[in-house]
Formats: sequence, structure tokens, C-alpha cells
Amino acid sequence: MEQIRRNVLAQLDMTREHEEEELLAVIDEEICREAKERVIPLDWRRELRTQVFHSLRKLDVLQELLNQDDITEIMVNGANHIFYESKGEMRQWDKVFSSSEKLEDIIQQMVGSHNRVINEAEPIADTRLSDGSRVNVVLPPVALNGPVISIRKFPKNPILMKQMITGGSVSQECADFLKILVRAGYNIFISGGTGSGKTTFLNALSEFIPKNERVITIEDSAELQIRGIANLVRMETRKAGPEGTLAITIRELIRTALRMRPDRIIVGEIRGAECLDMLQAMNTGHLVRASYRQCFQSLHMIIRQRTNARKQEESVCSSMQNIYRQVSLPV
Repeated sequence: MEQIRRNVLAQLDMTREHEEEELLAVIDEEICREAKERVIPLDWRRELRTQVFHSLRKLDVLQELLNQDDITEIMVNGANHIFYESKGEMRQWDKVFSSSEKLEDIIQQMVGSHNRVINEAEPIADTRLSDGSRVNVVLPPVALNGPVISIRKFPKNPILMKQMITGGSVSQECADFLKILVRAGYNIFISGGTGSGKTTFLNALSEFIPKNERVITIEDSAELQIRGIANLVRMETRKAGPEGTLAITIRELIRTALRMRPDRIIVGEIRGAECLDMLQAMNTGHLVRASYRQCFQSLHMIIRQRTNARKQEESVCSSMQNIYRQVSLPV
């Protein structure tokens, strides 16, 4: 395959963009030329055609996994180890990258498509693919066994609350109660472990948001799939760029969102200092969150670490207690 790929590249005019049909025609020509020198079965010809095309235009060996709807996670541990999760089961794939250089090219393609930068100086990056899949990349020397890629795929169509009820994830009574909370504008805090379905659940909850409201979403890497809201504003954080562009954090986006006349603000993830801005903003009645009591205890610890003034801490914790009383309703 690698020889056919090199021959195809030698024929292409690299000074212009090629249409997919034109590229496939060149690949077919090279496969036919190769078939004259040695026997290539018809099914293997089709496989060669797909593999060469994916290596030139798509994400090489990962593209086949990305095209399968039943796969939810893809993990690359260096060029020779690829794993994926399908229907809740982790499996190792029998295909690998042709070289470490090819894997690095794919990483730069992923990251560069959204103006992100990754190199030895900045070996960690978060980005997303064109289909909305979330991507995390870690390079050596931080990753000891070679470049690491973690891809979280999302369904093309978000799971609806009706499907969650049918599947037994949520009872009808619970769904009806959540609908009342969302429509009444209560602050809701969603928490859970990795892969537990926080984003899926939030997408389902968004069905209950009144259609005439102005909704602003804030995320590290855009992955929410909110449908049916015409007045929807989506914002995403940005890391500082090598050309001098400044970083835009969740804290800054929360403060900006409060000046944009929101009816609701939905923040994708809260991990650090932005929890202080979130708690202060929750007193305005805009933010959408869900949590249990333990989460407020964790937030209290973060606030104590992030605030220098005792007086400010007491003020924020007082607000936190008021918020907790609002969301702690008997079920």
C-alpha cells in the first residue's frame, strides 16, 4: 500500500486542490498498474483503494473506526497500538500506523484544523473533528510510549429524553420532575465520572428549554448538541497561540456571557477557578447545573484555594448556601 501511496503522490499536482473523484481516479490507475505485475484479488483492490484514500485525505487507519457508528471511543497508544470501545467493550484493533511519522502527521492535521498548536514545547492539546468528536492529544516527552490520542465520538443525532426513558436510564416520573425544574429556571448541576453520560444527559435536558429563550453555551471543546433553540450562542475557549493571540478562558467567557442578555448559560465543564464565577453568576438565575451535596463541598474547597481574602470566601460561601437551598428540593 505504501508504494501505491507514494506513486499517487508523485502523480498529483501539489500546487492545487484535487477533488475526491480525481484523487480516486489516480488511485484506481495505480492499483491497476500494480495488478499487472502481481495478482491482487478484487476484494483486496477495494480495500487498497479505501486505505490509500484515507491515508491521503482522511485520518489514515483511524478513519475506518470513525465511520463505524457503534464505536464510542478510539485510543491510540503510539503508532503500533490502537484500541476502541464498542458496545461497552474495549478491544484492540489489528491495524496500525505505517510509521511514527505518519501518526505525527495525522496529529498535526487534527490539531491544525481548529487553529490549535501542539509540539514539544506544548505537548498537550484538545480539539475536535469535523463530525464533533472530541480529541485529546499528548506528545512525548510527556507521553513516554509515543504520541497518545483519545477520541470521544458522539452520536450523529443526540439521544432524546424519550429514548432514555425507554432504555430505563430515567423513569417517567423523574423526567417529568426535571422538566418542571428546567422550565422553572432552576440552577442544575450535572456531575459524574468519565464516560458516565453527563453530556448526553445535558443534551436530553435541553429539550425542555423554552424555544423562545436566549441560550449561551460555554465549552472547552464544543461538543453539546442542543437542538430547537433559534437564539443559541455557542462559545469555545482558546489557548494562547505562538503568533501572539491571547488565551480565552472559561472564566472570561462566563463574565462575557452575563453581558449578552442570556436567559440561560450552559457551561460544559467546571474544573478550577471558574467555579467562583459560576457561583456568583448563579445568583443571577441564569446558569444551568445539576449536582448532589458532595459537589458543593468540593466547590467549597476549591473556593478556599482560589480566594485570598477571607471576607470574599465568606460572601461566596453564603451565596453557595443560598443556591444549595434552591436546588435541594424534595423528590
